Amino acid sequence: MPPKGAPTRLNPVRLQTIQHLRVRRPNQHEQNPCITVMSSVLNCWASSGYSAEGCAAIEQQLRTCMDAPKSKGTKKNTINYHLMRMFPKVAGPRKKNGVLG
Repeated sequence: MPPKGAPTRLNPVRLQTIQHLRVRRPNQHEQNPCITVMSSVLNCWASSGYSAEGCAAIEQQLRTCMDAPKSKGTKKNTINYHLMRMFPKVAGPRKKNGVLG
């Protein structure tokens, strides 16, 4: 209960106004799955010399990884489109040329 004589009306919280909503870089590129196998092949070659018999199994894994078909359809993230579409409902009315609306 407020003290005697104090107003009971709550002051609304004022947030900063923003011009637009946007997520930076929503489409993150996936790392190539063959990179880890390639780095292990290079490490094997560096430690035991090029075309060593101990590296044959890892080399075969790299060949199968490189020969595998690539995934064709990576869909783009539509978050910025939906944020742009919903922004007028979130931001409320804006003041234009001295008129609210």
